[in-house]
Amino acid sequence: MNTADRFRAAVDDRDLAALEDLFTDDIRFYSPVKFAPFEGKRMVMGLFGVLLRTFEEFRYIGDHTGTALTSTDDTTAPSAVLLFRARAGGKEIHGVDLLHFDDDGRIKEFTVMVRPRSAVHALGDAVLAGLVEEGLAPAPARP
Repeated sequence: MNTADRFRAAVDDRDLAALEDLFTDDIRFYSPVKFAPFEGKRMVMGLFGVLLRTFEEFRYIGDHTGTALTSTDDTTAPSAVLLFRARAGGKEIHGVDLLHFDDDGRIKEFTVMVRPRSAVHALGDAVLAGLVEEGLAPAPARP
């Protein structure tokens, strides 16, 4: 079973320990709701804990493998694209996970794209609340 298949199985099983084994220590996670990436295994694992609680009816519906340019250094790396559907905050989400692998087959870069815009906003609000609750992000300033 390749890394993408193991990742997919870990998400299906909501198995954080299995996910942690798949990530490099310096993983970067590019979110659709934040410009700067989440960096490092500790932060990304915290984020995945929140995501697994936030998404409802999450299911992968397809995949593609090959190579793609990485975001950090414009080199190509083995990659996989996983297509998914889910719900969050009452909104239907269509999305893709783009995984880039290191030479050992572990995930070194992870990019998520989702649509429609209303789902991006609902997801962003739900994830921020979860990150604040976990102590991984400061509470937003109140006007």
